[in-house]
Amino acid sequence: MNKESKIKKAIDFQEYLSEQLKNKNIKKYYDKYGKQIEIAYQILQLRKKEKMSQAVLAKKLGTNQSNIARMESGQQNFTTETLQKVAKVFDRDLKIEFVK
Repeated sequence: MNKESKIKKAIDFQEYLSEQLKNKNIKKYYDKYGKQIEIAYQILQLRKKEKMSQAVLAKKLGTNQSNIARMESGQQNFTTETLQKVAKVFDRDLKIEFVK
């Protein structure tokens, strides 16, 4: 798969998501779990960018690898304490805001 195909697929997914969110039932669940999945994806991206294994991240956070797998798959709720620890591991600041 070439670079152009990958970009096209990403754009297609955004179009698909926009279309799906017109369905009130889907939007309800997306609103409920969407942010959790976005955070999970950000953690995964940070870890991959640093070329860090789940096991190494787990050790740095004082947890086990299976917890990291759950975090990255969006199957775990995040406390602000956990998010602060993750931010510290990756030398980042945690920013949480309420927007309208």
